[in-house]
Amino acid sequence: MPTTARTAPSATTTGVTLRPAAGAADAPGSSGFWVVGAVLVLLMLSSSVPSALYVLYQQEWGLSSGMITVVFALYAVTVLAGLLLFGSLSDTLGRRPVLAAGLVLAIVSMGLFASARGLGLLLAARAVQGLAVGLATGAMGAALLELAPRSRPALGAQVNSAGPTVGIGLGGIGAGLLVQYAPAPTVLTYLLLVGAFAVSLVGVARMAESAPGRAGGGGRFKITPHRIHIPAAVRGRFAVLILTIVAVWSVGGFYLSLGPHLALSLLESANYLVGGATVALLAGAATAAQLLLGRTEALRTAVLGLLGLLGGLALVLLALGLGSAPVFLVATAVLGAGWGAAFLGSFRALSALAEPAHRGELTAAVYVFAYLAMSVPAVLAGLLTNIHGLHRTSVGFMATVAAVCALALLATLRLAARTRTQGSTA
Repeated sequence: MPTTARTAPSATTTGVTLRPAAGAADAPGSSGFWVVGAVLVLLMLSSSVPSALYVLYQQEWGLSSGMITVVFALYAVTVLAGLLLFGSLSDTLGRRPVLAAGLVLAIVSMGLFASARGLGLLLAARAVQGLAVGLATGAMGAALLELAPRSRPALGAQVNSAGPTVGIGLGGIGAGLLVQYAPAPTVLTYLLLVGAFAVSLVGVARMAESAPGRAGGGGRFKITPHRIHIPAAVRGRFAVLILTIVAVWSVGGFYLSLGPHLALSLLESANYLVGGATVALLAGAATAAQLLLGRTEALRTAVLGLLGLLGGLALVLLALGLGSAPVFLVATAVLGAGWGAAFLGSFRALSALAEPAHRGELTAAVYVFAYLAMSVPAVLAGLLTNIHGLHRTSVGFMATVAAVCALALLATLRLAARTRTQGSTA
């Protein structure tokens, strides 16, 4: 079992540099870091699996687009509940027990999904799944920063931002394949995930504790919802950077709830793999951009990502205007690349604002905004789809998100200029 790795921040708003404390064992190959990274990918993978199944649920159970977005939003709302109630729990109880509890809840949710034969259990499964992710999110984000290898100190923030896109992409394409070609996909898919979560639980049980002052796993269980907060000294920078998070996850929420339906409509296809592949294309392009820009300064990465988002949104609007499937696929790839870069850059800059003892709190606060942005616009879009249709709603949604991206771009450019000025006068 690896020894505990602790970090102290040495960072600016333009990036993250984490220096391990003396005696930290964080050489490349240290198992704890990769165990947490795998848990992050797996939880995000499982969260995107229902997206590929929504069309099937709609056909079998007669659900409207509005109800599908409600099912999706319930997940996001319960993620928020988990963050607000337990976001700072790992700072007091430890990362390992909180991660283990999240995995147990994830296993329960997979069992509920596999048993669902109607809307009731589907809603229950989505709620438990959201609580599992919300419980684990703060612990995962903090542990990845603390356990990052000494030779690659920025790897923690990079995995924090790339993990969700990798998981979402794998979940979309994997579920799409199972829905199209495997027997009983609404059962088999979730049983496979039960096995994967069980293996991950063993890995978490064997990893070392990384929370500052919790090497022995000590700590007293308590719920402290008031501890999800942003320190007063960094609220201005946080407000600027969080605009990018809002834009990024608004796009993600739309694609994960209505994206497969829109793709099937534009491609005039009845192949369920198309819906999952659309989500995978978005997430795959995001991951590629994050790997390509992994060593680029944080605010510059965020600016490049916002430019990519604006370009991708413009192409989506063009595709909808022309009714062109090829343009839509290109637009999705460009949008995904911008999504990945914008999230990586903003998350790295936001991570630099956290003190070690409160890292779980700030990480959870970031995800509170992310899941609000993912859920609220998606629900509104679903409800408007029932009134105005999918095409017109998609046009209005993309135009609105483009306006948010433009505002975020201007604010980030001003922050970057101010940061350079402060650095040159220091």
